[in-house]
Formats: sequence, structure tokens, C-alpha cells
Amino acid sequence: MRFMMIVKANRKFEAGEPPNPKLIATIAEHGEKLRQAGILLSTGGLLPTSKGARIQADGGKLNVIDGPFAETKELVGGFAIMKVNSREEAIELGKTFMQLHVDVLGPEYDGQLEIRQMMDVPTCLEEFAAAQAETVNS
Repeated sequence: MRFMMIVKANRKFEAGEPPNPKLIATIAEHGEKLRQAGILLSTGGLLPTSKGARIQADGGKLNVIDGPFAETKELVGGFAIMKVNSREEAIELGKTFMQLHVDVLGPEYDGQLEIRQMMDVPTCLEEFAAAQAETVNS
């Protein structure tokens, strides 16, 4: 099973404040251990939304909206893709990652990590076909 850990942005991130160097070093060290164990597949950090754009489809037309975007609590600041055996294992890894932030930045740190299982296309197609068959048979 693959899970994406989505680190939400906060006001400091969105304002362009550089990350704490000690936090970056701590995360890099932790990430290397997970990478060597075959758990961490990929990571990435994002720049603030002032450097980005959104493309919106509405009524058959596309509209490009330049950043920054207002609602920071819904913005992604970075991600990691993990290969684990269960949702519970993904949650434990997520808790460890967030604890690193608290340990380095202190109790005033306010952040959020979202954990989402990634779609496995062959498995999803099988589950969809089974659900369709069940619907037809009932």
C-alpha cells in the first residue's frame, strides 16, 4: 500500500519564511532512514502560492488564476510517498514526522499532516467491477 503524507502550509510558509535549518536537517536524517528501509519512495516541498497558479475549468472554459491564494490551511506545503503495510502504519509514521516538528520548533508549532491512501489502478478496477456486479445482482 502506498500513502501520500501531505504537509499543510501555514502562514509563515505562505509568507515565504525559510524553513528552520535544524528542522530540515532532522527531517532529512529521518527521511534517509526511511528511504534505506524501503519505506520512503518520494518527497517534495513546494514554494509559496505566490509563485504558483491555478487553472480552473468552468462552463467549458479554462481560467488561469495567479497566486497567492487566500486559504492557507488548505494549501499543500510538501509531500512524502510511503510504502507501508497498513493505514495504521502510515498514521504512526505521520505522527513521528509531526513529532519531529514539535520537538524542533517547540509547542508553539501549529501544523497539520493529511494522510491519503494512493490509488492502485488494477486494484481499483477490480473493486469497481466487483461493486458493479454486486449492484447488478441485488
